[in-house]
Amino acid sequence: MREVYFIKQNKEKWLGIEQVIQGKIKKNPDDLSSLYINLINDLSFAQSYYPKSNTTVYLNHLSSQIFQKIYKTKRIEENRLLYFFKTEVPMIVFEYRRYLLYSFIFFFSFMLIGVLSAIYDKDFANLILSEGYVNMTIENIKNGNPVGVYQEGSTWGSTIGITFNNIIVGAKLYLYGIFLGVGTFFVLMQNSIMVGTFQYFFYEHGALADSARGIWLHGAFEIFSMIVEGMCGLILGASILFPRTLSRFNSFKNGFKNSFKIFLSTIPFTICAGIIEGNITRHALKMPLALNLIIIFGCLGIISFYYFFYPAIVNRKIKKQIKNAII
Repeated sequence: MREVYFIKQNKEKWLGIEQVIQGKIKKNPDDLSSLYINLINDLSFAQSYYPKSNTTVYLNHLSSQIFQKIYKTKRIEENRLLYFFKTEVPMIVFEYRRYLLYSFIFFFSFMLIGVLSAIYDKDFANLILSEGYVNMTIENIKNGNPVGVYQEGSTWGSTIGITFNNIIVGAKLYLYGIFLGVGTFFVLMQNSIMVGTFQYFFYEHGALADSARGIWLHGAFEIFSMIVEGMCGLILGASILFPRTLSRFNSFKNGFKNSFKIFLSTIPFTICAGIIEGNITRHALKMPLALNLIIIFGCLGIISFYYFFYPAIVNRKIKKQIKNAII
């Protein structure tokens, strides 16, 4: 079948599904499931005969939207908060997973720029980290305590201040996405270059291993959350730039709603990072190395699993449930 005829034959049906997604037409869960299966059949046909066509891209987007709609209209029997973290957020992350990849690529690229800049410009660390901080940390390194900066102030006072600051940075990464994603790009660039410069600074002064024992105790949650928050800002910007078949306002509304839910999911990780930085990082060099590694890789494993692997698991599980329910 020629693509033009395929589009003409199904156009009205697809436009009707768009109306359902936008909430202009109400459907019960059973009708939604039927629409979803019908749409999946169209998508499979398009993938087979028009794999590189915009029609295939459009149908893939439409199917993911109706897929979410099904589970938002189903009665949630479990605790609402548990459902939010266990099912709803992973579903959204899976749909927008490519933006997480983009955010990681930007982060590592800018971090590398920070490292290279610090290598070739000896004053770069002073510019990025401030001269006062650099001088203080050099003194701490000479005294055999590279993580001395984390031992200042009271534990819970530090925890509250650090957590609040990290939430502010995360909010900027997300909300600045409204400037067509450029704001998020800029804030992510600033913080990523700082991380790269920071790490090379300790390497240059022979304290990379000791600093890593402390910094990455909280950094596993903090930095990964920052990348996810960057993902949210990119989603927000893309919803304005690329509305596809929706109006720009409706596209923005959907993008904001979905990205905000992902952003909210990072808050517990940010809080945990603040608690670790305020209470545990100060003891990093007194702890057994094995304990440092358990905390670092444990935190990294938890947050990586939640945002990288768990969404695919939830997606497969829900698709299986839909299939079984219709059969």
